[in-house]
Amino acid sequence: MHDNATAAVPQETGALIDHILTNYHEMHRVDLASLVPLAERVEQVHADDPDAPKGLASALARLAHEMEDHMAKEEMILFPAMRAGGGAGIEHPIAVMRADHNDHAETIALIRKLTGDLTPPEHACGSWRSLYGGTATLLDELAAHIALENDVLFPRFEPAR
Repeated sequence: MHDNATAAVPQETGALIDHILTNYHEMHRVDLASLVPLAERVEQVHADDPDAPKGLASALARLAHEMEDHMAKEEMILFPAMRAGGGAGIEHPIAVMRADHNDHAETIALIRKLTGDLTPPEHACGSWRSLYGGTATLLDELAAHIALENDVLFPRFEPAR
């Protein structure tokens, strides 16, 4: 379990971006890199079990791909523009990032559906339980990450709505 929730969120924009990169972007990459192969293994080992999370590995891989694409856009385009003070037109890439956040929600809903809302069956082995626990942590951290961007960082650069 990571300690993102306890880390104080800095107020200054550059420091806030650094906080997002360290506490969320890096951690999501690490978590997804271990969760996708773990899901593949659980699906393979429990292929005959009707409770097995069939399709979870591909849903996690899809989320990883969506998030990598999204985080790269933030890291290469949006965050450097924000560090430079924003400027005319910055609301357009922000709108794209908000749309991406909404797209992640669809994949997250699929993950929750495939896993019975991340509740392992009574007979689940340690790997299966670890997979659901790790995925739950990832989704909690992703929700906190999206809220921080949508509610704290992005509004600093958007015209008042």
